[in-house]
This record gives sequence, C-alpha cells and structure tokens, in this order.
Amino acid sequence: MTTILITGAGRGIGFELARQSVDKGWNVIGSVRTVEAQRELAQKLPQMAVLNFDVTDHKAIEKVANAFHSPIDVLVNNAGVIGPHVQSTFDMDFDGFAETMAINVMAPLKITQVFLPLLKQGNNPRLVNISSKMGRMEFAASDRIAYRASKAALNKVTQGLATDLKEDGITCIAMHPGWVQSDMGGAGADITPEQSASGILRVIQSVTFEDSGKFIDWDGMTRPW
Repeated sequence: MTTILITGAGRGIGFELARQSVDKGWNVIGSVRTVEAQRELAQKLPQMAVLNFDVTDHKAIEKVANAFHSPIDVLVNNAGVIGPHVQSTFDMDFDGFAETMAINVMAPLKITQVFLPLLKQGNNPRLVNISSKMGRMEFAASDRIAYRASKAALNKVTQGLATDLKEDGITCIAMHPGWVQSDMGGAGADITPEQSASGILRVIQSVTFEDSGKFIDWDGMTRPW
C-alpha cells in the first residue's frame, strides 16, 4: 500500500489530493495548520491521519516527524500562499514577501529534510513540490512578483534536491497544478481542484526516476524551467 504525506491538506488541491488518495486505498497522512482544521479534516476523511503543525515552525515539524517511524512513499509539499496584497517591483510589502518565501520555499525544504529518513525507506520514493508556471523564467510578467519569485526559488530547490538525492534513488519533481478554482486561483480559473488533484496523482503514479529533476504540468506534460 502506498503511503503519501500531503502538506496543506485541509482545503483546495491538498484536500482533493487527500480525498482521492483515500479513494485509491492508500495510507494517507495530511497536515493542517490549526487544531480546528485538524478536527474538521478528521471528520471529513476519518480514514486518514491528520497532523497539526505550521509549516514555518521548524521545531514543530521536527517534533511531529520524530513521532513517525513508518516509511513514506510519496511526499507532496503542497502548502503554499499567494503572497501579500501589495507585491509589485515598485511597491512591495517586504514582511509579506519574507513570509511568502518562508512558506513557499523554506518550508518545503525543511519538511523534506525532516522526513527524508522515512522517504529513503519508502517504496519507489517520490518527492513532489507543488510549484507554478508563474515561476518559470521564460515568463517576464511582473504581477504577483513575490509569489513568482518564491516559485522560481522552489523550482531551483527542487533541482538541487533531485541532484543530491540521485544516489538514494528518490525521484524529485516540481509540478504546476494548473490554474485552479480555489481560494488562491479564484472562481474564474481553468480547472477544478478535483481535476488538478486527479492529474497530479496520475503523474505521481506514472513518474519514474528518469523524470527526476523535471518540471511537470498537472496534465503530464514536461515544461521548461
């Protein structure tokens, strides 16, 4: 049975990833930020284990990870934020920018480091960082620049992890989940969370070690960085 750990599993894409993974009969572990969200998710999906930690609280992450002893086959770093309301190159909420980087970049790296011993024990271990095409260097658009910069940084971190984990046989990829109808993407987005999660899980099931270090869309297409 596949064991999958999903951060930010309380809503949107994360919740759909958890729900559909449960439907597949997988052993699902999800994280949320608050006790209230933990209770709510446990009621919605009682088949899964729900962890409670803020992804920016490194001590809390370590404490939770130290309580685990079972292998993890798939780690999905899904938790993320769109960033501050003010985030242009000429007018930046720098505290919000720093928080965006802490959540979207440093948190996935810390979570990967902490759960890496269990991932190394997994069956066909896979690390999936949920990124965005907005972080691709070929896009010169400057709106949401804090978010764009954080996803570009996450892509680079993913490349570095793919390089450093080759000897361990761990497949590391970044994924664009699509423009999703969620709190982050808005009601006018292209696809539903259900569609996005379904596509992401298809990629997770089909990806091989030869794909490590790639940037892959939710529909399975490999994209340039």
